[in-house]
Amino acid sequence: MNRFFWKARNSLAFKVIISTVILSLGVVWITGSALNSRLSSGIKEVNLNSAIVEARSTIFTADYRFLLAQGEKDEVVQKVVDDVISSATTITSNENTREVVFLRSPGNTMVKNYEIASNFLDPETISKSFSERVRKSNDTVWQYTTMRYIQGTSVAGLAIGQKVQIPGAGQYEMYIVFSLANEEKTLNLINSYLIIAGMILLLLISLITWVVVRQVVKPVSEAARIAAEFTSGDFRQRMKVDSQDEISRLGHAFNEMAESLEQQIARLENLSRVQQRFVSDVSHELRTPLTTLRMASEVISASRENFDPTVARSTELLVAQLDRFERLLEDLLEVSRFDAEVAILEAVDFDIVQLVNRCAEDLALVAKERKTQIFVKSSEPAIMIKADIRRVERILRNLMANAIDHSEEIQIDVQIEASESDVAIGVRDYGIGLDENSLTRVFDRFWRADPSRARTRGGTGLGLSIALEDARLHNGELEAWGRPGRGAHFVVTLPRKTWESIDRRLIPLQPEDYRP
Repeated sequence: MNRFFWKARNSLAFKVIISTVILSLGVVWITGSALNSRLSSGIKEVNLNSAIVEARSTIFTADYRFLLAQGEKDEVVQKVVDDVISSATTITSNENTREVVFLRSPGNTMVKNYEIASNFLDPETISKSFSERVRKSNDTVWQYTTMRYIQGTSVAGLAIGQKVQIPGAGQYEMYIVFSLANEEKTLNLINSYLIIAGMILLLLISLITWVVVRQVVKPVSEAARIAAEFTSGDFRQRMKVDSQDEISRLGHAFNEMAESLEQQIARLENLSRVQQRFVSDVSHELRTPLTTLRMASEVISASRENFDPTVARSTELLVAQLDRFERLLEDLLEVSRFDAEVAILEAVDFDIVQLVNRCAEDLALVAKERKTQIFVKSSEPAIMIKADIRRVERILRNLMANAIDHSEEIQIDVQIEASESDVAIGVRDYGIGLDENSLTRVFDRFWRADPSRARTRGGTGLGLSIALEDARLHNGELEAWGRPGRGAHFVVTLPRKTWESIDRRLIPLQPEDYRP
């Protein structure tokens, strides 16, 4: 379920539908609120106008009857009051409940009291502030209120009042209170219909959006799937095009691009195979004449003491160049293995501290010829790792030989650091260094920062490139830092166990002794 939800949440169609629904919800809510407000205001205004007209008519009739009852006995006046209440509260099936309230105005000291509220309506329904407004006005006054009955029920209502004179009883306030229960039911019904209509509208919008988005997203999803197939190596997939719209033009363009990519990749793969085969075949074919030349050079070199000094020097140069040629062939064979992705690891357990010391001792004589010296510093006396010892040794020899070539007769520092999962070796020289442009190309094949100098020292231009491939074959990394005149720093980081990945860099690439 979580996987399905995560996939849906990352779907373009899901995002578009959700965005459309949210925006539509806002529009529907604003429109529904405005419509509900207008309908409520209209219904209330119509009811208010109708109630005011009806209340005025009722109060006018009551006032006229009280005027006719002037001078009559109290029983006659009481009967008039009862008739007024009876006629005012008599309603048909289509009308709201109406109640009548008579309240004696403050200051009225007449003995006879006609205060009454029909149908047990609580006189407190008429607030004191509203009563005061009625007394101060010569016309009808209205106010929304809550009709409370003595038995405990209540309902929203509209109170309309005016002063009246009751014969023999002085000034009273007469109130017609209209129940708004029907109006509330009507408004609630309108609200319910608006909510239902809004939900149906949202559902229809969602459905329409889904249909439209599906028509647009489906070809895009198909293109993404085919692109993923391309990534995995299947170049035969193509988009289906059944129409002539914009999506179909996209499909045609995508298919043409796929066809072109397939042809280009096939051509490049063929060229790569030919190139790899050429390098491998040439390297193997050159081994036979190289062996013959090696034997001949050894025979000539054994007799060089009997030669003229010039010829003897030429013999030494011949042997040196044959050595360099042999190393170049070995490097080319190794490069062809990397290109063909057939290089394998032969992992064994060994002490890398011991291996670093051995490499430093083997290159000590070369370092002495360059008037430099290699110093090894390790955080632990022994660090066991499981890796291809031949490839790790080649990385170390390449880095140390490179440092010797560029040391400028200054010492070389080799630092070893280890953690529970990783090991790092840093080779630091203080020679001519590297500029930032050289750092981007230092691991390129056959690239040399100083071509003339490198040739005199016998480098093949493949050492650092092979070292980088060896490090990555172990799931490790080889990095370089340098500044002109401040030396260079190469750091190789390897996992201590085969096929694991490195967790972190143990040795900072920029040396601590460097100050910009």
